[in-house]
Amino acid sequence: MIQAMSRLPATLRQTLTWDQGIEMANHVQIAAATDLDIYFCDPHSPWQRGSNENTNGLLRQYFAKGSDLSVYAPDYLEHVSRKLNNRPRKRHGFRTPAEMLDRLLSEPFNPHDVASTA
Repeated sequence: MIQAMSRLPATLRQTLTWDQGIEMANHVQIAAATDLDIYFCDPHSPWQRGSNENTNGLLRQYFAKGSDLSVYAPDYLEHVSRKLNNRPRKRHGFRTPAEMLDRLLSEPFNPHDVASTA
């Protein structure tokens, strides 16, 4: 997690919202090492993590639920990542997540584009 987060541009490395899984048991160390504010969704509240739930469904095309990803070669995980990041999504007007990220990083920051926490 620390390595993955350190590869992101600083504008994307400010906060992280996570589900209530055991994979974030050392969130305190991760937060300290990455200078991230880490938040957790409420239990049994899938509406708080809609894109996460959608992505989990897409990942099931490659990995069974509960799979140990450490048994897969890093190049295969990268392959799956590229496939999903270049798959058009209705949510984005049939643009890909990669296109949306490029767009986000190439346009000037507009505070009105940020989701409200209220």
